[in-house]
Amino acid sequence: MPFNNQDIITTQTITFCEQPNELRLESGEKLGPITLAYETYGELNQNKSNAILIFHTLTSDAHAAGFHEGDKKPGWWDKMIGPGKAFDTDKYFLISVNVIGGCKGSTGPASIDPKTGKPYGLSFPFVTIGDMVSAQKLLIDHMGIKKLVCTAGGSMGGLQALKWSVMYPETTASVIVIAANTRHTAQQIALHEVARQAIMGDPDWHNGDYYGKSIPARGLALSRMVGHITYMSDKSMEEKFGRKLISKERLGYDFNQDFQVESYLKYRSDTFVQRFDANSYLYLSKALDYFDMAEDGSLSKSFSRAKAKFLIVSFTSDWLYPTYQSKQMVKALKVNDLDVSDIVINSDYGHDAFLVEAEGLTKLVRPFLKRAKI
Repeated sequence: MPFNNQDIITTQTITFCEQPNELRLESGEKLGPITLAYETYGELNQNKSNAILIFHTLTSDAHAAGFHEGDKKPGWWDKMIGPGKAFDTDKYFLISVNVIGGCKGSTGPASIDPKTGKPYGLSFPFVTIGDMVSAQKLLIDHMGIKKLVCTAGGSMGGLQALKWSVMYPETTASVIVIAANTRHTAQQIALHEVARQAIMGDPDWHNGDYYGKSIPARGLALSRMVGHITYMSDKSMEEKFGRKLISKERLGYDFNQDFQVESYLKYRSDTFVQRFDANSYLYLSKALDYFDMAEDGSLSKSFSRAKAKFLIVSFTSDWLYPTYQSKQMVKALKVNDLDVSDIVINSDYGHDAFLVEAEGLTKLVRPFLKRAKI
């Protein structure tokens, strides 16, 4: 059916790799059965040549556009997906898949281990960005799609798009990478480790075995606070909050919240705790830290298998995935004589700009997709 952004969307699930046909992971371990949660927008054409695969961020899910029943807000990239938008659902068939290791419908640490009948917890095997892509490929094959018009995503989604380009080069006509890089730096790993230690240091974590008990809410909330700070820029935080007080006429001179920015972080973290699993945060953040496109030591060599056209977008105020890291990616792609469009958008929104700067991104994505012919 044609997609409309006011549509009520239902997340679908499908299960693969029933035992003993398990998915072999990069760690050497096996995982199965694997359930994938996904949503689609638009219609797949008769020869199945108009599909685009969309990837989500660390703490997001498959719900990229439209509304779920009862929701007041649409999916996380609703500004970009729909009739006449950047990813035009009158032309393209959009597929958004929740990653394995997550907690929003796909198999992850909170899922039931068929061998024990209990949640996996820390017995869940470590997964990588490459493992996520391998699982997604099962879905694409099941749909009978031989080649994708595009693989696209921002942040962790951008890493998945990159990995698709070298793992399955024959299936990918174009790649859009937004606010991402080719490997995590020491600073990025350090920030994630602080977040992980906050969770593991919570008395309610119980070494990952907290299901059916009290969840490690304080640790997970603190992790989210740290993460959310990295997604914004100094300027965006100053413009939004500055030193505005919550409601007091003067400082309280105590450890209660005085400033609006404190209240904002508390609100965002409390909301996050209600929707996300702490163990998934551990596993997915580790997958990000393990990611390295130049595992053999040569970034240029790692892209030698790629055949797609690339659109690489970064933002001037993104200090979590700064522009210089995108430039390294672009250089390695061009060494392989690949078609690369490298764009830097001037924005004050920091890393979150890829969720906000819809107008600027649309001007880039729409003409780029026109050149992506299968």
